[in-house]
Amino acid sequence: MEKKIILKANRIVKYFLEPIKFKALDDVSFEVAQGEFVTLIGKSGCGKSTLLYILSTMDTDYEGELFIDGIKITGQKQDNLAAIRNENIGFVFQFHYMLPEFSCLKNVMIPALKLGKYSYDEIEYQAYQKLELLGIKDQALKQASKLSGGQQQRVAIARALINEPKIIMCDEPSGNLDSKNTSIVLDTFHQLSKEFGQTIIAVTHDNDFAKSSNRIIEMADGKILVHDLKIN
Repeated sequence: MEKKIILKANRIVKYFLEPIKFKALDDVSFEVAQGEFVTLIGKSGCGKSTLLYILSTMDTDYEGELFIDGIKITGQKQDNLAAIRNENIGFVFQFHYMLPEFSCLKNVMIPALKLGKYSYDEIEYQAYQKLELLGIKDQALKQASKLSGGQQQRVAIARALINEPKIIMCDEPSGNLDSKNTSIVLDTFHQLSKEFGQTIIAVTHDNDFAKSSNRIIEMADGKILVHDLKIN
């Protein structure tokens, strides 16, 4: 059975105007199917983080079209984009952006409390479930600042999952982790992809991390070089 296309970028072009006009993305087109774990690679300045920012709906100043789950995102008003983002996209960054004075549980709950679809008790239950999935339910009531870097990143993944997003978008998710914790994050992403059909798009400089994904998209000079690269 053909997999459902969850994200489609169609001829995306992005210019930066300072210090001079510069084409950061040049006619970028690709699709991502539901349940795929895709990595974007390339040298610094190749455009991969710029592209992720557009895919995440945070940057609307571009040419071309972006579709998420068949809905055209391009041209939507900012209020609509914020709602689309909160409901459909989970974010995992190199730095976890935990609220350090809050418990792990509360950090995970925040996006769902903001979305407001469920009661507090329901959100708390779902947050415990996500932490259990990530193997850190026993840390739920501990202050986020008391956890190791690897544990904090797993809390960040749980937080990204709380609203059952269609896509998790990651910017260097292993960039601040040692090899052991990178392996744990990779195992988690594979489990989410294979068992739960979660779509994951990650920007990374880590070739070993990229090799472990389902598909690698290599970029250079604002263009896609290869849609399905295998790194030796």
